[in-house]
Amino acid sequence: PLGLEVAAPPTERGCLSNAGGNFFMAGVGFSFLFSWLLMLVVLVPFVVGGNIYMLFCQSLHNQQLFELLDTPGLIPGFNLSQVLGEGSTNISELYRQCRDNAALWQALHLDQRVSLDELLNISQYTAKISAAFEKVNITLSPISLLNQSQKDLLLEASQLGQPPNFTHSLAQLDQDMTHGSLQDLAAELELLAEKAGMGAEQDLKDEAGELRELDREMNASLSGLMVSGGGAGLAEGSRLPQGSGPARGGLGSAGASACPTPLAPAQRVPSLPAPQETLAFLQQLLGFFETYIAWAKSSLTREVGRCKPVARTVDSVEAVACDYILDSVNTFWFSLGWCTFLLLPSIVLAVRLAKFYRRMDIADVY
Repeated sequence: PLGLEVAAPPTERGCLSNAGGNFFMAGVGFSFLFSWLLMLVVLVPFVVGGNIYMLFCQSLHNQQLFELLDTPGLIPGFNLSQVLGEGSTNISELYRQCRDNAALWQALHLDQRVSLDELLNISQYTAKISAAFEKVNITLSPISLLNQSQKDLLLEASQLGQPPNFTHSLAQLDQDMTHGSLQDLAAELELLAEKAGMGAEQDLKDEAGELRELDREMNASLSGLMVSGGGAGLAEGSRLPQGSGPARGGLGSAGASACPTPLAPAQRVPSLPAPQETLAFLQQLLGFFETYIAWAKSSLTREVGRCKPVARTVDSVEAVACDYILDSVNTFWFSLGWCTFLLLPSIVLAVRLAKFYRRMDIADVY
């Protein structure tokens, strides 16, 4: 019969019950044969993973690893302070400043090794530049605004006292500079708005209204000024009476004073040094250089080479190595360790239960 019959004597137990008892004893035998391998699988990850976690992950998390690396003489031939120069530079401080996204110039204290003020000092070149600018001379060539024939015409007109003829100028002012009317364009936009869809109809009507308003403003302001200021003024000028002799003389003298005689070749303008202007130009150029140098210093010491990616790389290595790899290894050996610990009571329990399931040869012994 299948299963365990409680009333059956030990010598008459069924096959299934006997097989169960045999499996119990087989399990005990395999446990003694391979338990050492299980213990070894538990021991190796425990020693390696546990020590790595305590020595690397835990010390890296609380930054004790950096303090250990900063110890002089711990690593032969390695001393960060000697490499970077004298100062307070160490790995712990470097890591903290990189986490704050500081520039490498500040984190490595490079100002103790390289002096930017001395390197980018332009005062040593100022004397040479000033001496070169002091030698500069500005030569002004003779400037002739009117030639002799034009001066003669002006002098003749001033002596006659007759105003110029503005008829041609008035004709030019009366010409229309536009090739169309804004009112016509506004009407075309309104016709186009009636044919357009609902989306563009209102926009076209608004544009047409703005064109009509612009046309009214132009007619009210520009046209009035053109008529009153241009035409009337020029017409008044054309209706001036002929002046008397003194008036003509005064006008002639004014014209003569306004149109001096042409410069003789000997009266040409000589070369004129301009030290004040060159000095002002030099100061402006030096100001540009000083502004650029100040920007370069600020960028180099505060912006260039921010080392926060280095700190993020260290944090990423810690997260991958400790949180993902070592935690999994530690979970593995910890689980196998509990299995090994529970193996001893399972052996005792299997031996104790096997006699209640196996088929016995002699009943009175059990």
